[in-house]
Amino acid sequence: MSNAAADLPDDVDALRALVLKQRAELALIRSGLMEQRYEIEALKGRLARLLRATFGQSSEKLRSDIEQLELLLADREEQAAETDPTIDAMATETKGATKPMRAPLPAALPRTIIEHAPPSDANGGCPACGGCLRPFGTNETEILDYIPGGFRVVRHVRPKFSCRSCETIIQAPVPELPIRRGRAGAALLAHVAVAKYCDHQPLHRQAEQYARADIDLSRSTLADMVGQTAALLRPLVDALARHVLSGARLHADDTVVPVLAPGLGRTKTGRIWTYVRDDRSFGGMAPAGVFYRYTPDRKGDHPRAHLARFSGILQADGYAGFAQLYTDNRIVEAACLAHARRKFFDQFESSKSPIAKAALEKIAALYRVEAEIRGRPPDERLRVRLEHSAPLFAELKAWLETTLGRVPGRGDMAKAIRYSLSRWEALTTVLRDGRACIDNSAAERAMRPLALGRRNWTFAGSDSGGERAAVFYSLIETCLCRTRHRQVYAARRTMPSRIVFPRFLADRHLVGSA
Repeated sequence: MSNAAADLPDDVDALRALVLKQRAELALIRSGLMEQRYEIEALKGRLARLLRATFGQSSEKLRSDIEQLELLLADREEQAAETDPTIDAMATETKGATKPMRAPLPAALPRTIIEHAPPSDANGGCPACGGCLRPFGTNETEILDYIPGGFRVVRHVRPKFSCRSCETIIQAPVPELPIRRGRAGAALLAHVAVAKYCDHQPLHRQAEQYARADIDLSRSTLADMVGQTAALLRPLVDALARHVLSGARLHADDTVVPVLAPGLGRTKTGRIWTYVRDDRSFGGMAPAGVFYRYTPDRKGDHPRAHLARFSGILQADGYAGFAQLYTDNRIVEAACLAHARRKFFDQFESSKSPIAKAALEKIAALYRVEAEIRGRPPDERLRVRLEHSAPLFAELKAWLETTLGRVPGRGDMAKAIRYSLSRWEALTTVLRDGRACIDNSAAERAMRPLALGRRNWTFAGSDSGGERAAVFYSLIETCLCRTRHRQVYAARRTMPSRIVFPRFLADRHLVGSA
């Protein structure tokens, strides 16, 4: 506080100018929040009209419009909650009330009582004077939490004591909760986020599921939870990104994300980029990690900004936006043999071409060598590759160059061959560094959840919705990528919410140190 006061100007006119500037900035922020709330109310009105129009009908178009409005409205409410942390995520407005009030939690839910003892001295007396304490009441706080398979209510009981000698009132402080003045436990917040971003359940469908359990969690309440949780978790994702970028090798990829364009009645195309660190293939002991970044387009400036602090091997496809990263010695290009193989595979599937089959067999021999050295130290991997893979690569290149002169120059087979030859230097990075991978499959695996999610949520509601998705995907997929590849989908199906991030949510003081 003293440091802040020391920074203030001594001159009265300068102080007046500073106050006026801050007042203008505060007015601008408030106007932005009001615009968000006006938009939310307008969307609610549109949704109500559509619901009335579809009552008693079976119009597929109306139902589709309602689904889109539900998704858009949830996105706007999440954005408002992320911007304004003062929103009470479990308050409901009642008719005629001037302030939001909370509905009581269902009495049928099991209760877990946690009693918080007040502070005291070594002998159990008043911490102020050592006098005898006498009880004279309690304060109780109930929060709704989630355990695998159902809900529970956690009741925090804080007995109050007064000192007989000095009349000091002693009571434990209010327990720290993930959302200030909220009534949602960390496990419930994690469960809602995992259901949306891992199990691909939109918030309005989750609300319907909870209603069957007699839990009143509306879509807007869930949106407030998701928005405030995303804001709380951003420092953790930033720390995760620093860990991923500190590795010696990185896998990178991107995929399209349809994003609603307000006012246009259609979607635009955004991108989500993934960056994966997984050192286990060359015997590294650092924890694996994944982080995602959302951008509204695919300009090459974005990966250059994301990787500004990275130096090492970059495993990626042939996207031109990565090309400028390789102009100095900071980042070494390593191409993906799986991409080259896929072009021959497509040819074989469509025409059963013997030339494509021959290419697949030669590439398969390289993969057999990789299977033998997976998980071994870099120097051993490099030694085996130089002994066994180098002759196979030389044979493959000679065969590609010879075959290119025998096939039609404009045909798909010639395009597949030219793709491999044009990236030959990057494809053979594995012969110069034992840490490099033969392909970029780690990044492609990290993109599969987004492809699955698009089938359910179809599009993001806004650019800020894409950014929130990147936050949650980063944490969820980092948890999943630490399992073995053959266990990934089993883990995805059974992963309890408590594994992801409820401990961080429960300890809000970690935000400052993350």
